[in-house]
Amino acid sequence: MPVGTAATVKCMSPEELKDIGAELILSNAYHLYLRPGAKIIQKAGGLHQFMHWDRPILTDSGGYQIFSLGALRKITDEGVKFQSHIDGSYHFFTPEVAIEFQLTLGTDIIMALDECVQYPCEYDQAKEAKDRTTLWAKKCKDTLQSAEYIKPSLFGIVQGNFYKDLRLQSVEELVDLDFDGYAIGGVSVGEPKELLFEVLEYTIPELPDNKPKYLMGVGPAEDILRAVELGVDMFDCVIPTRHARTGEVFTSKGPLVIRNAPCADDFSPIDTDCGCYTCQNYSRAYIRHLIHANEILGARLTTTHNLYFFIDLMKKIRKSILNNKFLEFKKEFMERYKGGEGI
Repeated sequence: MPVGTAATVKCMSPEELKDIGAELILSNAYHLYLRPGAKIIQKAGGLHQFMHWDRPILTDSGGYQIFSLGALRKITDEGVKFQSHIDGSYHFFTPEVAIEFQLTLGTDIIMALDECVQYPCEYDQAKEAKDRTTLWAKKCKDTLQSAEYIKPSLFGIVQGNFYKDLRLQSVEELVDLDFDGYAIGGVSVGEPKELLFEVLEYTIPELPDNKPKYLMGVGPAEDILRAVELGVDMFDCVIPTRHARTGEVFTSKGPLVIRNAPCADDFSPIDTDCGCYTCQNYSRAYIRHLIHANEILGARLTTTHNLYFFIDLMKKIRKSILNNKFLEFKKEFMERYKGGEGI
């Protein structure tokens, strides 16, 4: 899922996202709650109308964003009191508010409110956050069931930090609540990468086979391939857009820092094997020039390419699975991707 935190995927219009094959995008309830707020989006007719996007939208509840506020928040079983990072105003975000606001947005997949903790953390802190996540998950499901809105799909979020027994307890408790899908949260919080995959190895097999499994905030190509092999279905990450704006692009031969000197007189496309608009029309040298000149077009072209690269990668993964050739595809992709460094 391309990340459109504030109701826009940075540098991209909805039409451009469709052209590169985006089917589902992510927005963030925390950010939209603070700005522009429920009244304006509701007056616009919902988030789809507001942002001119007629395909599915998933909204994150904002648990990770509230976690990142650190000292600016206070968490209880009732909810989270926090200060806005925009103007310092105080707000109280409860599981009920999280669901009601996402219903106001009119999105297609909504997330239960969860409590995310840092790595490393003490066992007791991780257990308290896991227990609270389950409590909030129940409240979120009850709120959705009693709502008069057209009901979207609701995903629960597995927590437990990096303690196996807590993760498995979280899975059991959420599966008992029977969500439409399950996310693996509480990762990308400073842990070594191998710990992430350990969590997936013992968590994914315990989740229902017939429900989508969503790994939150993980996006490098090599990590996606490894997670797919373990059974993950959905991903989101800011890496394609954020790295694009700093001049790093992804190619079939590996990442390439296009702002660096070797690209100054390189008139080949970013990736000769890529079918995106950028690669069909512009050279590395020109894009490097735009980036050094701080021209907006530079970020737009690199963003277009990076999003196309990841969406195309997912298409190829799906095709390889359907043809029962995923492991072959993964091996061939990684041999080329690791070895070339974008050259």
